[in-house]
Amino acid sequence: MSREILLLAEALASEKNVEADVVFEALELALGMAAKKKSDREHMDLEVRINRATGEYRTVRRWLIVEDLDYTYPELEKTIEQIQEEIPGIDIAVGDYYEEDIPNEVFGRQAAQTAKQIILQKIRDAEREYVLNAFLAECGDIVTGTVKRTERHGIVVEVAPKLDALIPREHMLPRENYRSGDRIRALFLRVDEMTGGRKQVVLSRTQPDFVRKLFEQEVPEIQDGLLEIKEVARDAGHRAKIAVFAKDRRLDPQGTCIGMRGSRVNAVSSELGGERIDVVLWAEDEAEFIINALSPAHVDRIILDDEANSADVIVAEDQLALAIGRGGQNVRLAAELTGMQLNIMTVQEAQERNETKDKELSAMFVAQLGVDEATAEVLVREGFEAIEEVAYVPVAELAEIEEFGNETAEQLRAMARDAVLKAALEAEAKLDGLDEDLKTLEGMDEDMLYDLAEHNITSRDELAELAVDELIEITGVSAQEAERVILAARAHWFAEENQE
Repeated sequence: MSREILLLAEALASEKNVEADVVFEALELALGMAAKKKSDREHMDLEVRINRATGEYRTVRRWLIVEDLDYTYPELEKTIEQIQEEIPGIDIAVGDYYEEDIPNEVFGRQAAQTAKQIILQKIRDAEREYVLNAFLAECGDIVTGTVKRTERHGIVVEVAPKLDALIPREHMLPRENYRSGDRIRALFLRVDEMTGGRKQVVLSRTQPDFVRKLFEQEVPEIQDGLLEIKEVARDAGHRAKIAVFAKDRRLDPQGTCIGMRGSRVNAVSSELGGERIDVVLWAEDEAEFIINALSPAHVDRIILDDEANSADVIVAEDQLALAIGRGGQNVRLAAELTGMQLNIMTVQEAQERNETKDKELSAMFVAQLGVDEATAEVLVREGFEAIEEVAYVPVAELAEIEEFGNETAEQLRAMARDAVLKAALEAEAKLDGLDEDLKTLEGMDEDMLYDLAEHNITSRDELAELAVDELIEITGVSAQEAERVILAARAHWFAEENQE
């Protein structure tokens, strides 16, 4: 039988294009299972070992070596004391396996059939793995295949001989319809582990990177490194925006990507079912990039807020609809492209908002500094937005304001510093009124304590009774941080319940 095993392994490995070791492992598994079943030893840990050179095989029974306290299954385990008594001087430790040769079984027709099924299944699995690995080694980012069938959950595509991939329904473009035999291109996304150990290649036609890779194939200058697609934003099947940058200043990045009479951009658009593609210039300056990203709308003015990572975009009345786009599509894609929140408003809306803000600031200066409205309006006009700014601005700068002189500047700064000191003392007094267990609560910081004091929340229990949304509104912290602090404040409630 030894010779037959060697010949079988060699023949199967050659026929199925797999390693001989795969066949030997399948044989060992099949013979081991057959041996268990034939000798009614299914409760034992049996293995069959085949000598790769001679084809001879032996059957081995294994025991796991365990501590006395862990000894549970006599048919599978031996304690360290047992094995040392049976074989004095044996070099073995807990966690090792003790192996013992037992007589080989003589297999009949039924065992041979079982072994055959296991071997063929193992070889099929190895063959699929070989085909998949060969595909992964050669495939690029964009995969071309043939539609085999359309299913409820997506399209099955043959991407290589004996290898199918799936384009899930959510990764298909809207209104796409394919029939068996159609050619299709898609972006390689990932390989999923399926039940039973099988692997599934997953493709996508909706990812922003699909647009990027299509342009890389269509525009040689990108492949040559002369152009770069910096960002891509996409509403799959409807509209996309790409931001391009020329490393060679002699090149027109937009014209190069669009092509003669739109040939290049139209080729990509056709592949995407007519998806409209805007090619815009990437710019290092944020304001300039936002203006480009909102194309074709014309922008009058932009006000950046770096802390909030947002921008107020001011446009003329007749440009508002164009800037926002149908269903907010244009501004949404521009925001995704630039990575900033964009607030679109008309010139009139911006003016009204600024007037409202100026009135609020003016009223604040009147109330906290005790100055008249005319002085407060001058401070607002000169760009002051907080008492602290007035308190710590150099006197010379205040004195340069036309309506002020040295004496007025000195008075204003002194009044502002008094107001800041008074507010600080009041805040400290409020902090003194907070319970100690609130001050020392895990996750609490000084800013949060000031905000809680302002809203008369002085104890841990009062904080614990707040909802997450309420704490966010009071302190401005993130939802995650608010939830963590509230749970910490409530922890003693649960501890008391457990004690009861």
